[in-house]
Amino acid sequence: MNLSLVIPLYNEDESLPELCSWIEKVMNTHQYTYEIILIDDGSKDKSWSVIEDLSSKNTNIKGVKFTRNYGKSAALYVGFEMAQGDVVITMDADLQDSPDEIPELYKMISQEGYDIVSGWKQKRYDNALTKNLPSKLYNATNRAITGIKLHDMNCGLKAYKNEVIKSIEVYGEMHRFIPVLAKNAGFGKIGEKVVSHQARKYGVSKFGWERFINGFLDLLSVTFMTRFAKKPMHLFGSLGVLSFIIGFGMLGYLTFEKLFLNTYGMTTKPSFFLGIMVLIIGVMLFLSGFLAELITRNATDRNHYLISKKIGV
Repeated sequence: MNLSLVIPLYNEDESLPELCSWIEKVMNTHQYTYEIILIDDGSKDKSWSVIEDLSSKNTNIKGVKFTRNYGKSAALYVGFEMAQGDVVITMDADLQDSPDEIPELYKMISQEGYDIVSGWKQKRYDNALTKNLPSKLYNATNRAITGIKLHDMNCGLKAYKNEVIKSIEVYGEMHRFIPVLAKNAGFGKIGEKVVSHQARKYGVSKFGWERFINGFLDLLSVTFMTRFAKKPMHLFGSLGVLSFIIGFGMLGYLTFEKLFLNTYGMTTKPSFFLGIMVLIIGVMLFLSGFLAELITRNATDRNHYLISKKIGV
């Protein structure tokens, strides 16, 4: 199979028929073998009924319905598990991502050898103050911390080699950082393509200002996970030893003053209490690293989601 299109959705009953029709037209024009995997993330509208109707007319359309809203990462995780195509493309269901971009994305993966190609919505139709400006600041921070030079890491329109999505685990809100996870797994050829951005036709945006705050926290989390998940003692232990040495040095100097310089009132000095505090912090950090090492040796069931219905799976 040439292509798997994984499309998470939440309350998108109005846009789904038009989106699937558009995708089918592109697939038929280029004679791709394909599947469309629609992941209904606990929608409250008629999205699932629309999926059932679309699947009855086109057997290439498959659907999964969660019992409740788990988030985009959960939907992508389940969609990635199901995907069978040589190239996997993700896109949003709100018609802001254009299916006309699919052939070029497919070519960049299948012929040009990229592991991942991320879309870059260079010209956007979102609100400049509430979405575009924060997005630019957010992506600049991403580039500085991760070293991956993408202009729009959070763009929903991306293409992957199948082995990439089978080699990474997406959970929490880590869908924003799939290129980081992929690079950490050894897939380093990451490209970017300027894609068109459509103005929203139906419904309203599901994201607000909180996504930028959460995104920054997730960035710190994924940075830690990719660098120290398998070796947390390297981080906590190093900080702990450094803190312990500083505290020990401060208290050692105060002891020297007391014994050899006959200095009195040592326990009234701020440096005395600061030295004790830094010493204790060092011990606590070291113990945190040790406990983290023990925790990493136990498998966790992070990706268990309740599915109420399936179609074509």
